[in-house]
Amino acid sequence: MLQQALSSALRKDPVPSSPSLLVAGATGVMGNEVLRRLVGTRRFGAAHVLAKRAMRAGLPGVHLLELPGDEPQAWPPLAVKTDVAVVMFDPPRAHYGRERALWTPQPSQLPALAGWLHAGGVRTLAIVLPHDQGRLPDAVKHGLANLDEQAVASMGFERLLLVRSARKPGGLPGDARAPQKLVAWMLSIFQYMLPTSEQPVRAAKVAELLDLALQMAPPGIHVAAPQTVWQAAQGDAAAVLGRWLNGAGPGMTGQSTAESAP
Repeated sequence: MLQQALSSALRKDPVPSSPSLLVAGATGVMGNEVLRRLVGTRRFGAAHVLAKRAMRAGLPGVHLLELPGDEPQAWPPLAVKTDVAVVMFDPPRAHYGRERALWTPQPSQLPALAGWLHAGGVRTLAIVLPHDQGRLPDAVKHGLANLDEQAVASMGFERLLLVRSARKPGGLPGDARAPQKLVAWMLSIFQYMLPTSEQPVRAAKVAELLDLALQMAPPGIHVAAPQTVWQAAQGDAAAVLGRWLNGAGPGMTGQSTAESAP
């Protein structure tokens, strides 16, 4: 009896392993903020960032995963165990040499990248999709916008999060002609007519929203419209996300579907 009691006292309950994280596109202001936020929470046991060439990671606990080429369909199977993957599309900033060593996907590479991640065992995929103000029809702000997104949704991820965040209009190249500049000037007038909820949100707020969504989202496909992202940035992000993930109520413009991906 004594021996059984001692054995029971010394036995430790198994500690569940922390999920692992992989980030594609950890560049630009958005990528930097998201990576810092997710790594800083210490909820992930390991964090890997896709890179084009070897270099020393800038954050403690972050490891670089060097890729043999630029095309996901040509990569070997994912060599590290990964539960959660985050994909972003911000290009590296010109004066940040470290960012130029990282790999940033192009929007056209999303299906191939998602297929590679799914084959590697990723169960949760979160994608931050910047869109141009006023150019995304209302009909697709809350759902899948194109065939590439539909292809990703059909891959069978346990959770798929699409976060649509408005971005600032890009400038014209230096060699733009006079007609192009005139059109750009005319279009710039209309950006002041966009509703406030269509305006860009600070990268730190988007990172906070993404962090909370990864903690709160149930299995299924969840699309955060630009209005939802903006509303979450104005105050209690957890409350906004709670209403969004449980079905948009009165005054809420974001939508979520808890149906599992096929």
